[in-house]
Amino acid sequence: MRVFLTGGSGYIGRATIAELINQGHTVEALARSERAEQAVVAAGATAVRGALTDLDVLGDAAARSEGVIHLAQATSGEEDLAAATAMLDGVGGGTYVHTGGSWVYGDTDGVQDETAPWNPPGAVAWRKPVEDAVLARAAGGGRPVIVQPGLLYGGDNRLIDDFFVQPGRKNGAIPYIGDGANHWALVHIDDLAPLYVAALSAPAGSVYLGVGGVNPTARQVAEACAQAVGLDGKTTSITLEQARAEMGPIADAFALDQQLTPAKAKRELGWEPKHTDPLNVFAQG
Repeated sequence: MRVFLTGGSGYIGRATIAELINQGHTVEALARSERAEQAVVAAGATAVRGALTDLDVLGDAAARSEGVIHLAQATSGEEDLAAATAMLDGVGGGTYVHTGGSWVYGDTDGVQDETAPWNPPGAVAWRKPVEDAVLARAAGGGRPVIVQPGLLYGGDNRLIDDFFVQPGRKNGAIPYIGDGANHWALVHIDDLAPLYVAALSAPAGSVYLGVGGVNPTARQVAEACAQAVGLDGKTTSITLEQARAEMGPIADAFALDQQLTPAKAKRELGWEPKHTDPLNVFAQG
């Protein structure tokens, strides 16, 4: 399959390009800079120069493709929807895979799936109208699919590393918010990439949580990270107010108590997360 992908030079993008290539697909990837172009080419894709706001570029690349995977982070809901619309128009009857996120469900009451009600923190509240508009395209013959990744780990550990591990290294203890008893719905990067590829074959209008099904507490993750970075397991509690001051609006997302299941993706797509011991991965660094 010929696949066009945005966000190819990023953390998820590089892993997804590698998985697509490994499964025999041909990939074009958007690259907004020379550095991004070098990254996507090194990953095995052909670069398409342009930005997420270059709607003609997006539409033309999608039209050359049989499937699209949109991974790039937009600066606003309006920008994200405009890009999605251009690519949906371009790919026509091919599958368009859109990236959402598990934080939109807010705090969960026990283990939940894609039918859980939305209760997003402010940082991701903009996703609802975008995803509704994307899914509505199924009624007109389009093939939109949404993947909602959990909190990523493995490789760069991106958000966890930026907001918890690096500040913890500096201050001598890895922080967690409040009592740290809230659960995080995690997914390993090496599991998420195959889910995106599998989603190219999903029925139109499908939504899949990209989570590993193991939901440790934030404090358990902090303790494992503290072990890995040589802090002898030392952690510290910070208040939500402190977290907001230090992290910004994303603090409210990190404070969510989420337990989510990948049962739907496993059942419908045959996706099987292989990383089921995230605390050991964190502890190993």
